[in-house]
This record gives sequence, structure tokens and C-alpha cells, in this order.
Amino acid sequence: MDYAGLDYGDKVAWITGASSGIGAALCRDLASRGAHLVLSGRDEARLGQVAADCGETLILPFDVRDEAALADATAKAIAWKGGVDLAVANAGVSQRSRALKTDMQVYRDIIDIDLTAQIAFSQGLIAHMVERGSGALAFISSIAGKVGVPMRTAYSAVKFGLAGYGDALRGELSQTGVSVHMIYPGSVATDVSRNALTADGSKRGVSDKVIDEGIPAPDAAKTMLDGIAAGEREIIVAQGMELQMGELRRTPDALFDQVAAMVASGYMERMEEKAS
Repeated sequence: MDYAGLDYGDKVAWITGASSGIGAALCRDLASRGAHLVLSGRDEARLGQVAADCGETLILPFDVRDEAALADATAKAIAWKGGVDLAVANAGVSQRSRALKTDMQVYRDIIDIDLTAQIAFSQGLIAHMVERGSGALAFISSIAGKVGVPMRTAYSAVKFGLAGYGDALRGELSQTGVSVHMIYPGSVATDVSRNALTADGSKRGVSDKVIDEGIPAPDAAKTMLDGIAAGEREIIVAQGMELQMGELRRTPDALFDQVAAMVASGYMERMEEKAS
């Protein structure tokens, strides 16, 4: 599949966390580019509101932690129009609490939602995409997945972890026609801070000034989709100090190329032979 020239027309894009914020903005932008949308999230009513702006859609509501529901949704998403061309793992929850005060269950919950469930979403699609010889996987990490941010120890941990999974997966799939894109947003004007978990696992309920004055979600979505279309492996969506932080920690393309060259030279096959 060739995304050159921002050609999302008639492609099937599956977005998780699609009921609000970045996910909803991605859906609306993709629809404006002619894509067919599969929308997932927990709130079916809000998904329906987004879908009303997006032309032909398929709504698949489920909790990302429910592996049986995910497997069922994956089968339905693939069957809808014969395949999924773009999948964006966007579902997640943030954190606002000191490590010193945070219940261990909060760490477990954030790991389940923001890391394990995102990996499961991808794992359910990679065989399908590899078999077709085309597709794109995009993962929404965070500037907090480039730089450890106070009051977000669990969130930073999972976003660093998601980046590690995505980068390793990109190398493994580098000879298959399937692309992997890691996206690192800074402050985007959404409800991410209001919905963030506090030390006891309850929702914070209030926003941050930096979030409220952040990049509008439609602008962020456009930058993300343009980056995917251009084949960018890392897409940093930030401004001001957050942009500087992201750029300071940007992975050189030469390093990604080196990993891809390892795979092309038979690295994985040699490792498997040693284990047999």
C-alpha cells in the first residue's frame, strides 16, 4: 500500500479511542480524505456522534482490556471491506500522581490499558497485514514516552514501553510491506488531564492550563496523518519546550535503517536457527 501523496481514499482505517479527543479528530480528518472508518471505544453513543461526521463507518464498541471482545472486533473489522489498511492504537489513560503516593493497582491498570491492550490490538492485525503485503500500524505514545515526566511515572513507563514495542516491530516487519509509525504528542487540547488517574485510581476531574492551551486536536490529527502518509517513522506533534524535548530525544533515521538492514540480512532467521 502506498501512502505517498496523502492517498487515504478508499482505505479502511481502524481507530481505537475514537469517541473523543485525538481519536475523534483522526476519524474526521480521515473521512475528509476519503477513508472508510472503523471506530472503537467503550462509549457507543459517543462513537455514534463521531461516526455521524464520517460518512460510511463501522462502529465496534468494546473495552480494550477484553481480549475476547477485541478478537471478535478484529474479525469484524477485517471482514467489513476485506481488510484493514491503517490501524491506530490510540486508546489510553493518563496519570497525575506522585509515585510516592500512588497505589500499585494504578500502575497495573495503566499498564493493562496503555501497553498490554495496545500490543494485543496490534498482534491481532499483523498477520493479516503481512499476508496482504501492505498496511500501516500507528501507535500514540507521548512526549512523556521520550522524557520521563513527574506525576506520570506509570504513564511514562507505558509510553516508553509502547515505543520499544513499536520500534522492534518495525524492524521485524521492515521487509513485509507493513509500516510502523510511532507518534509522540505533547499537550493537545483534549480531556486527557480530566480523565487522568490519581493516586487512588479515581479520575482527576480537572484539566491543566498547558493542556487547555495545547494544540487543537484537529491540527494534531492532521500532522499525524500527514506524517504517516509521508512515511515518517517517528512523528513528534508538539510545540515550545515539549517540541524541544521531543527533538532532543528523536531517534536518528540511520539507526532505524541499521535495524532494518539487520533484518534484511537474515538476523531473525539466524536467531531462530540457534534456538532450534
